[in-house]
Amino acid sequence: MIKRKLQQQICAAGESGFTIIESLVALLVVAILLTAIAPVIVLATATRVQSRRVELATQAAKTFIDGIRTGAITAPSTVIDGTLDPPGSGAAARRLSNVAAIPAVAAVAATATTAAIPATPLIPGVTGRPQDYLINTTNMPAPTSATDLTSLYCVNKNGQLNLPGCSTNTDNLFYIQGGKITGTADSYRLGIRVYRADVTSADFPLTASTVDTKNTQTPFTGGLGSRKAPLIEMTTDISNTTTTFQALCQRLGTATNQSCQ
Repeated sequence: MIKRKLQQQICAAGESGFTIIESLVALLVVAILLTAIAPVIVLATATRVQSRRVELATQAAKTFIDGIRTGAITAPSTVIDGTLDPPGSGAAARRLSNVAAIPAVAAVAATATTAAIPATPLIPGVTGRPQDYLINTTNMPAPTSATDLTSLYCVNKNGQLNLPGCSTNTDNLFYIQGGKITGTADSYRLGIRVYRADVTSADFPLTASTVDTKNTQTPFTGGLGSRKAPLIEMTTDISNTTTTFQALCQRLGTATNQSCQ
C-alpha cells in the first residue's frame, strides 16, 4: 500500500514538469525575441558611448582653449592664413567685393492710414569671407600618417593635456590639432580639431571638413563610430588685456567703406 502511494506521487511529480519539446520551444521563442531587440540594444549602447566620447572631446577642447588663453599651454605655431590686409587696401584676399549692396528704397510719403517710410540707406559689403574664419583641409591639412600625430597636442585617459610632441601610446584619449587662422601675435582666431587617439594605420589619411562638406562625427552611431573624422571642429578668439580695437576690427572685418579706427 505504501509502495503504491509512493509510485503515484513520483508519477504525479514527473507529469508536472516540462517536456524536452516544450523546453526547446521556449528557448526558440527567447532566441527570436533577443534577435529582434539586439539591434536596438547595440544602437543604444553605441550611441551612449559615442555621445560620451563627443562630450569628453568638447571638454578637452575647452581645456585646451583655457590653457592657451592663460598661457599655460604653448600656442600652436601653425599659421593658417597669416597677416590679413586691412579694409580699404584694394582687392585684398579677404575682401568680399562681390557682395551686392542692398539698394535704397525710395521714401514713401505719409498718408492718412500709414506713417512715412524713410529711404533705406545702402548697406555696403563687408570685408572678410566665411572661409577666413573657418578651418578646412586646405589651410590646415588633416594628419596623413602616425608621424603627424606626434606633433599634435594629446589628452590622456587621466584628463591631462600634454604639449605638442606627445608619442602614440595607449594612454592617449584624444589628439588636438590647432592653428592660428587670422590676427596678430597677441590677438588671433584659433582653429581646433579633436581626433580620437585609437586610430590605426589603416585609418590614415584622416579626414576633416571642407568648405562645402562637414565631416565631423555625430553623437549618434550604430557601431564603433568613425576613427577617421574629427569629433570636434571649432574656432574661437584668443586675446589678452593688450589687444587693441584695431586688431579686433581687422580680424572680424568691417564695412568696405570704413576703416579700423
